[in-house]
Amino acid sequence: MTPDQRNRLRSIDMGFLAGYVDTLGFVALFGLFTAHVTGNFVLIGVALADASKASILLKFLAFPAFIAGIAMARLLILACDKRQWPALKLALLLQVVLLAGFMLAGMAASPIGDVPSTLAMAAGLLGTAAMGAHSASSRLLLAQLAPTSMMTGNVTQVVIDSIDVLRGAGDAATSARCGKFFWPLLAFGIGAIAAAFAFMAFGFIALIVPIGILCAEMALPEPGKGAA
Repeated sequence: MTPDQRNRLRSIDMGFLAGYVDTLGFVALFGLFTAHVTGNFVLIGVALADASKASILLKFLAFPAFIAGIAMARLLILACDKRQWPALKLALLLQVVLLAGFMLAGMAASPIGDVPSTLAMAAGLLGTAAMGAHSASSRLLLAQLAPTSMMTGNVTQVVIDSIDVLRGAGDAATSARCGKFFWPLLAFGIGAIAAAFAFMAFGFIALIVPIGILCAEMALPEPGKGAA
């Protein structure tokens, strides 16, 4: 597998994972966005304006949980750099541990009632921390990829590049960039749809899918290593 093929595979895997986890959290836990901090700010505003909206505490705590995930990933990567450990594999392992906690806490909390229980809150915060770690790891270790959890910028870039190609102003670099941003965008959308159906059918055990993706990614070479 060439480096370009590995990068495309990783961008698809990570985009699918982000869309999947974000949607499953939203469907399962009172509209919680695990990978979308902006969305949680919107929901906090709605909850403050309408006292009938439940789970505002979960939305508030999601922000520090996301920050905690970023901090854990950053400190882990710094330690890996210092000790020559495989940074990406360990960053992916951190996400596996946090997502496994999300899954197990969610299973223990099921069925989820109208008001979030302690276990349901723990599930949401572990999921949010996992996506904080995902976001930090992607930025620090996979900077060659398009963003895999924030799709607004990807949509903007794909549309700009597509317009340039259609009006004949694009070149090979434009087409390559368009593909770079398109694949994680498509994978995110497919992951979001898959998660909604999977949770309805299987509940929190459906999180085994992104956990499996992370384990498969751990088997790939670290960036810049391995045969082309």
